[in-house]
Amino acid sequence: MSTQRVLVVDDEPKIRMTVRGYLEADGIHVIEAADGPSALQSVTRDRPDLVVLDVMLPGLDGFQVLRRIREASQIPVIMLTARDEEVDRLIGFTTGGDDYVTKPFSPRELALRVRAILRRTDSRTEAPHEDDMLRFDGLTVDPETRTVLVGSDRTVELSALDFDLLFAMARAPGRVFTRRGLLTQVWGEDFFGDERVVDVHIRTLRRALGDDANAPRFVGTVRTIGYRFVGRPA
Repeated sequence: MSTQRVLVVDDEPKIRMTVRGYLEADGIHVIEAADGPSALQSVTRDRPDLVVLDVMLPGLDGFQVLRRIREASQIPVIMLTARDEEVDRLIGFTTGGDDYVTKPFSPRELALRVRAILRRTDSRTEAPHEDDMLRFDGLTVDPETRTVLVGSDRTVELSALDFDLLFAMARAPGRVFTRRGLLTQVWGEDFFGDERVVDVHIRTLRRALGDDANAPRFVGTVRTIGYRFVGRPA
């Protein structure tokens, strides 16, 4: 397997140097950018396998950069920020972020998260696709093309992680998934972080599908436990 490339975007040189040291120790090739426009140029030019993206950047902030990336690519993105408000997390995940790390952070924790996402991405690429579409009343999930259709004509754009989350639940309708179970199945067994990241992605997924948490057609909540797919087979 070729060396994986990670783009680290932060306007603080010390942070870039520290993250570089930990990722290179894991055999990862690191590319650096110090501002939003440079980050976008690097994504196009260097085609990294993952981006670690600071929110507070000169030129374009991290949310703007992430939106631009998502217009053309589903590359995994870990948001890195000094702020810890839930609204920031929601903005990041709604825009298409895959994970969220708050400063000050443990470089080793960040490296573990990077490795877990890269491993999950590799597994998804190398594993054979499921042959059959999943069809439900008002929803079609196609694992071959990784597309989601709501109703008869609305294609829904999902991040790679959100698609994996939906597919994991939809292929086992009615099964109750704990947050930890979803983390293990979708994020990977070596995920290192807060289980509440599942809740944030479920909200993003429901918003994309036009689903109502109080009267769900697709993703239901099992109070105190987790979630289950409640769509009716077509």
